[in-house]
Amino acid sequence: MFGYGFKMPPQPRKTALFDAEEWYQNLLAEKLGIPYSPIQRSNFGQYHMAVHYLTSVMEEAKAIEKVAVYNIDHMAQINFRGKDACALLDRVLPANVESMKIGQCKYTLLLNDNGGVLDDLIIMKRAEDSFILVINAGHDLSDEQHGLISDTDFIMQHLHPDDEVFVEDLSDQLVKVDVQGPYSYKLITEIFGSDVLKNRNDKGKNMSYFTFNEVILPYSHDFTTQFINDQSDGHNNLLPIGQTYFFSRTGYTNRWGWEIYIPQLHAIEKFKQIVLKAMEYGGLLVGLGGRDDNRLSAGNVGLPLMGKEYNSVNTPTNVPLFHTAVDLQKPDFVGKQQLLKDIEIGLDQRMVIIISEGNVINNDVYINGVRQGTVTSCIMSPNVPLEKRLFIGSERKSVNEENGIAAIALAWLNHSPYQKDEHQVDIITIDEKPIRIPVELYRVKEGQPVGNPVLGYISADGVNPPTAAKPLKNIEQY
Repeated sequence: MFGYGFKMPPQPRKTALFDAEEWYQNLLAEKLGIPYSPIQRSNFGQYHMAVHYLTSVMEEAKAIEKVAVYNIDHMAQINFRGKDACALLDRVLPANVESMKIGQCKYTLLLNDNGGVLDDLIIMKRAEDSFILVINAGHDLSDEQHGLISDTDFIMQHLHPDDEVFVEDLSDQLVKVDVQGPYSYKLITEIFGSDVLKNRNDKGKNMSYFTFNEVILPYSHDFTTQFINDQSDGHNNLLPIGQTYFFSRTGYTNRWGWEIYIPQLHAIEKFKQIVLKAMEYGGLLVGLGGRDDNRLSAGNVGLPLMGKEYNSVNTPTNVPLFHTAVDLQKPDFVGKQQLLKDIEIGLDQRMVIIISEGNVINNDVYINGVRQGTVTSCIMSPNVPLEKRLFIGSERKSVNEENGIAAIALAWLNHSPYQKDEHQVDIITIDEKPIRIPVELYRVKEGQPVGNPVLGYISADGVNPPTAAKPLKNIEQY
């Protein structure tokens, strides 16, 4: 049954940047003039991950306004290659893998037979017969005792007897560092050169949204870029991963940004250069807390998190990213039949973003005195604009002051809170103004609301406007 995933480690693993993070912590102590203290860490996907550094979660969450750097080395990269790799991935995953172009990225889900979400992931197409899947932390583990099956083992269960597919875990060869925010373009081009962010098919243009570049950069300060050129037959002369950088533009914070996959040999040096340059621009290295804020405040709807908004029981038919991740026009994929059943019966659950005056994690959501659902993620944030904080109607000074804070939450509701048009589509704007629906958020004890409610509202336009897909000319001048 299993053969590709790792066993559950006896203790959480360390990323390749674990010691470099300690270097950064000492650097912060020196620059801020405060005593050094150990990094606060948490077990995330069986990795020791920093919750925050000497800077607070609030300070790190705010860094996205300039540039935020994240250690994302806990995510795994799995290479599927061979003449049947595309067909295998296409019959398992709900994305249309067969239609992908070389150099394209796609966001999709890994579903079980019941349509529940096992993982959400990014696919990168290197060649007609080579794909890299970027999967979440801990999804590289297969352990029957703990009820775990890795994404790779799950996919390979659907291999046909005569299929030719080879699998390689690239995670020990690549170190993933994400750079997000308006100064991300300047930071990357100053360190790696401007060519790495050019369109691979037209070097006179910038790279497009949801594409990636695969380049060779020598281990020196001479950043002469060598691109991996596409061959006319679609089969690249692919060089060893250990010599290759990948720059992808998927911007999971919904802001401008890139994901950099650095060869392990270069990782520590390049990570330090990236961090120092970010600090020069007023940015920071950001831990799990700030990253959670940045994905909740991302664009109109926030971004679901595996294990929070996504789970193996509920189908994702009413998640905002559903139509991005799932192509229902495909003949078949794992979980498709259950998705179609949910759509046919009119399953009306909704994932919504809520702005509230206080932290409401796991609180129940009430509209006009009627329970509607439950909050699944929440964090206090400095990134909520004043106008949206004032709309709450809170009496809390911390909410209403110029540089105040408010909570951002994602919640699953049993039914859509919006009215529908003649096509049964949610009406989320009236006279071009986004709908806002007041809610009360209660703690629950033995199934009943207790205490005073926390005030908030459902925000149809989220927290901050998305920028990830906008032309890069908007940030080239930074």
